[in-house]
Amino acid sequence: MNDQWQTILEKLNKKLDSGTMRVWINPLKAEIQDGELKLIAAVPYMAKWLNENFHGVIEECARQVLGQEVKVLIKAEPKPASSEEEKKTARIQPWLPVKATALMAPKRSWRYSFGDFVEGASNRMALAAAKDVCRLNGDVQTLYVNAQSGLGKTHLAQAVGQDIQASEMTDNVDYMTAEEFAARYVASLKTHEAEDFKERLRKLDVFLLEDVHFFQNKPKIQETALGIVKNIQNHGGRVIFTSSFSPKELQQVDSQLVSSFCSGILAHIDRPDFAMRCEIIRRKTNSLKMRISDVVCELLAKHLDGDIRQLESCLNSLIFKAKVIHSEITPELAIEVLSSYAGIQVTDLTSLTNFVCEGYGIKLINVYSKSRCQVNVVGRNTIFYLARKYTDLTLKEIGQPFNKRHSSVLQGITSVERELAKGSPLGKQIARTIALVEQRAGLH
Repeated sequence: MNDQWQTILEKLNKKLDSGTMRVWINPLKAEIQDGELKLIAAVPYMAKWLNENFHGVIEECARQVLGQEVKVLIKAEPKPASSEEEKKTARIQPWLPVKATALMAPKRSWRYSFGDFVEGASNRMALAAAKDVCRLNGDVQTLYVNAQSGLGKTHLAQAVGQDIQASEMTDNVDYMTAEEFAARYVASLKTHEAEDFKERLRKLDVFLLEDVHFFQNKPKIQETALGIVKNIQNHGGRVIFTSSFSPKELQQVDSQLVSSFCSGILAHIDRPDFAMRCEIIRRKTNSLKMRISDVVCELLAKHLDGDIRQLESCLNSLIFKAKVIHSEITPELAIEVLSSYAGIQVTDLTSLTNFVCEGYGIKLINVYSKSRCQVNVVGRNTIFYLARKYTDLTLKEIGQPFNKRHSSVLQGITSVERELAKGSPLGKQIARTIALVEQRAGLH
């Protein structure tokens, strides 16, 4: 049955965008029996929304996989009866092991663990704080992890979720991005079940909330998030936030919510140093049962000093090429592959701006103008995104040549991250342009 549901999920993944899959489809529990596909959602508003919006496409994909007409039933998990005394006890002792109920998030398949996280000087504090969150009597109740894309903040958040659920300390854990939080809340408003949505999250023992900079300029969402976070903290629960920005940079987020972000441990993750990059390469090759010499390892680590994703991408390409041509991984082969990833390292704002304009085919004067034409706005935002990633400029310094304020730069970067994460047609166009710019500038 699990194999059949996985195949249905694969077909749905081709028809629905990645955000829809993460928010609505992947959390479902499935049961297939006698020509029926029963899907269980965590709460009623999710079941109602799925029935109204996705019942047809789920039925179609199920029919293709099972080879017969399928009846699709989407229902909410029933709420168990509980006495007032039990409710009071649960609030006093939130960290006692408990069984999952309708108010708790379904067990999820975590992508990352602490075991495959490489520790170094750049992330040691963040790692220690994340592990402390998982201890029954740990000191860290609230953790805010700030890092640029590709440096491991999602890895840590997912590792916390996996560790806590694997230890059976509690099943009452939920994980989502800030964008998913907003989408679920808006959906619950439409189905008049906003209180159910908020009540379920308020009772969490652990809440993992990623990319909180998405809350910028969304006062109602901020208010809702603040109420939920305060409730979790007040009954002894744990909260982990991640963001590409430090709390002080979130100028369009309510000061009380920013205060909640700052109420625990703040941990910044920097780019990995040389020794850490070498260790990442060795672990990766060992996991793939490949041999790599110290010379090649150090060659890669020396030239790939960007984010971890860039390093892993180059290493994967090198390993694949070695297999295709039936060759050992030699320094010569490594240099050949490296030429596509590391080069002149152009990281000044002017050069990045020129490359982005070439990539989108737009005039330089237009990105510096006040034009709100979509291609010019996307071009400007892509420049902001790359400047944030590859230069040491502050948000204010990035925005100055474009007459844009700190908040406008942050909002532009967030919009690029959102489109890239969604994998939308625009997101794919942005990704292609970024790849082209990185190649031209010797950044990837």
